[in-house]
Amino acid sequence: MFEAAELGRKVSKDDFNKLEPEVRTQLLAAQRKLRESNVSVMIIVSGVEGAGKGEVVNMLNEWLDTRGLQTHAFWDEQEEERQHPRYWRFWRAMPPRGGIGILFGAWYNQPIIDLLGKRRDEDYLDSEATQINDLERMLIHDNMLILKFWFHLPKGEQKARLKKLSKDPHSRWRMAPQTTKRSKAYDNFVRVSERLVRQTDSGASPWYMIESTDRRYRDLTVARTIVEAIEGKLASEHIDQPTTIPHSPRLPTVPSARVTALDHVDLGQKLEPSDYKKQLKEYQTRLNTLSWRAFNQDRAVVMVFEGWDAAGKGGAIRRLMAAIDARLHRVIPIAAPTDEERAHHYLWRFWRHTPGPGRFTVFDRSWYGRVLVERVEGFATEAAWKRSYLEINEPGSRYFCESLFWASSPSKQQKLHATVYACGARQSCVRCVITSSRLYTTPSVTLRRHKAAAASSPSFARALNYE
Repeated sequence: MFEAAELGRKVSKDDFNKLEPEVRTQLLAAQRKLRESNVSVMIIVSGVEGAGKGEVVNMLNEWLDTRGLQTHAFWDEQEEERQHPRYWRFWRAMPPRGGIGILFGAWYNQPIIDLLGKRRDEDYLDSEATQINDLERMLIHDNMLILKFWFHLPKGEQKARLKKLSKDPHSRWRMAPQTTKRSKAYDNFVRVSERLVRQTDSGASPWYMIESTDRRYRDLTVARTIVEAIEGKLASEHIDQPTTIPHSPRLPTVPSARVTALDHVDLGQKLEPSDYKKQLKEYQTRLNTLSWRAFNQDRAVVMVFEGWDAAGKGGAIRRLMAAIDARLHRVIPIAAPTDEERAHHYLWRFWRHTPGPGRFTVFDRSWYGRVLVERVEGFATEAAWKRSYLEINEPGSRYFCESLFWASSPSKQQKLHATVYACGARQSCVRCVITSSRLYTTPSVTLRRHKAAAASSPSFARALNYE
């Protein structure tokens, strides 16, 4: 596969000097158009050692406006990165809409290194390829342009180039860590890399094979490819994407045919005050013990609370957090996305808050809001929220541990008929005691709460039709 890039292509110095000003102008023009669009661009740079990946990135930083460009190198993992899921470091580097992000190696480096170091087998590489394809497909659906460049050098050319660089005191500092070590395993590196590249080469995010023997040819080819790709993406930005086929059957419209899991939740469960106090103390004590066990075992925990407004999520979270040492937990309330959050993939704001080992993160509403609040409030297009049913379960977006708490108590004017589980819910006003959580909260009458709030808030009254 990589041999196809050994064609001896080159550009003379005179031709390069003639073409360079035009290409640089085109790059800046494309970047200006991109800045006003809803598109983000990710450039992934990978390839054999000594092929000039760093030189290309430095060239792009010179030819582009660096105010809209971010460069990220993923060498040895930092302590903070090792304390989070592997993809956490990449989500933090996602470019915003209108921006360009350059990622050295991105999620491709580690699988190759692990296989070369015999820490993993080839089945692992195949599994990683599937996960990468899922992640990139998800990002592309969110209007991201992914450009993947593989820089290739023949074995003899690599050896000669690295030898020359190692003797040049002005060039040695440009060489990335582990360059010499990996260059000695050229054949194995090419074999493993070719397998991963083949499995992740798709029509939506293809690999561009760049022959890197001639630097001038290499630089012009990369720049012209970026210009053409950005212009093509911006020209097709408003073209409707293919309709996603729903994975759920189309139910008949009669109520009896639309019974859901939530319809079977017993909303009449109650606890006497004396039983409540006794059990609350018991389970809070157990939870406190378990939280310290999780801390000592470096277990990270994510807890998600979802449900209807005024169903008691806040009260349940307060009682839950009262049992866990404040040094171990964070509560993240999720409201309407900010401008910064809307400039990224919707999962970006959740990845930012993933806990480290032994820590707890509690989300008061979560990524499930993509098919709930964000759908109703118009923050997500129909195509976007329909995709999210699958994206939430993509391997690249899964969390390591998640406990889901659903607080059920529908209001009189409940509009969220697109819950994660199904549509429609029993019209009852008593909060559901969530037995699966082993944490009991005081049963309350939501209707009473709503009327009390409506009495003091005209806007709330209008929302619930209690005027």
